[in-house]
Amino acid sequence: MHVEPLAYRMRPRTIEEVVGQQHLVGPGKIIWRMVQAKMLSSMILYGPPGTGKTSIASAIAGSTKYAFRTLNAATDTKKDLQIVVEEAKMSGTVILLLDEIHRLDKAKQDFLLPHLESGKIILIGATTENPYININPAIRSRTQIFEVHPLKTNEMRVAVERALQDPERGLGKLPIQIDDDAETQLLTATNGDLRSALNGLELAAKSTPPNDAGQIHLTLPIIEESVQKRSLVADKNGDGHYDTVSAFQKSIRGSDVDAALHYLARLIEAGDLPSIARRLSVIAYEDVGLANPPACERTILAIQAAERLGFPEGRIPLANAVIELCLSPKSNSAIMAIDAALSRLHQGHYGRIPDHLKDAHYQGAAKLGHGTDYKYPHDYPEDWVRQQYLPTAIKDDQYYHPKHNGRFETAYAKQYQALRNAQGKQS
Repeated sequence: MHVEPLAYRMRPRTIEEVVGQQHLVGPGKIIWRMVQAKMLSSMILYGPPGTGKTSIASAIAGSTKYAFRTLNAATDTKKDLQIVVEEAKMSGTVILLLDEIHRLDKAKQDFLLPHLESGKIILIGATTENPYININPAIRSRTQIFEVHPLKTNEMRVAVERALQDPERGLGKLPIQIDDDAETQLLTATNGDLRSALNGLELAAKSTPPNDAGQIHLTLPIIEESVQKRSLVADKNGDGHYDTVSAFQKSIRGSDVDAALHYLARLIEAGDLPSIARRLSVIAYEDVGLANPPACERTILAIQAAERLGFPEGRIPLANAVIELCLSPKSNSAIMAIDAALSRLHQGHYGRIPDHLKDAHYQGAAKLGHGTDYKYPHDYPEDWVRQQYLPTAIKDDQYYHPKHNGRFETAYAKQYQALRNAQGKQS
């Protein structure tokens, strides 16, 4: 006899039973208001696994008494969609939960669109992928997008206690005693994934024989063996990965050593050395740059050492680099300078290369006037001579605006201004 998992049995029947996501379903919030007014619109629920996307959909259906159907965009066919649409035509509004909506192909999408506009089908799409990146604009324009978040520990505790006490859908008929440290492990190891926590709890309860007192005593070791610890880092091609590397760079840019080490630890835990190496190289030259060029060089050496060592030892040079970059003075003047030059170029400001700078190594160049008036700087005192290098049309352009956040760029700024003055240019 097939028995549904505990997480399935404990799904909320009304919007009031939803645990977490109070920014959407709490009293006065948008989904709560939709349900109260029975003015539902199609939506996409986006967030990590086990955070309540399906629960919210079933709770909406339970609160409004509309028919509720579930399909998977990847595995169910266009014919399956047609059956749901025919049901809506015959019996009224149907709420359709479409899991993995980011995998909806064009044929299914084209079939669905007119039915969404008519309001017969209320689509609730569920996805772990960023809909602004992975879902077709035609679907996005007909839905509201709501992000759901991993559940907090106190929210997880409410759901777990409810499951332990419910005698009909939960484990209330079993004489379960769970130690405090075991419950804490259950609530934290799954990183906000309630489905994993509930199913792990059920596995622990049903695989542990009663003790002499007739109780099912769940200890920390039992919970550790029954619940798979969920990684803090998503798949390297997923949205969570990009969020992590973004937070990593922004923490270093903001000079927060502890935050940067935290995000480095997440990436190390995922074993993603290529992403760490690439991101640290970018950070060194984009965010520290001319304020501390030796730190950039040492970062590259640390990356090379980590690549030779591999994990776990590779974490050591990486930590050195991250701490130094965090504590270093910062300057983004180099990236701002090249971006300014590229921007002017894209706007059509470039002009002709001055004749005296053109290639003069071939026979006949002198007849064209190429290179004939070029002044070789090493023939002059201090190996410098005043002459024009930019095209005449943009000869007064300035792209580099030095900062004074470290001794290196402060010195560069002084030299840069002296050279501009000698050229007769204004800053």
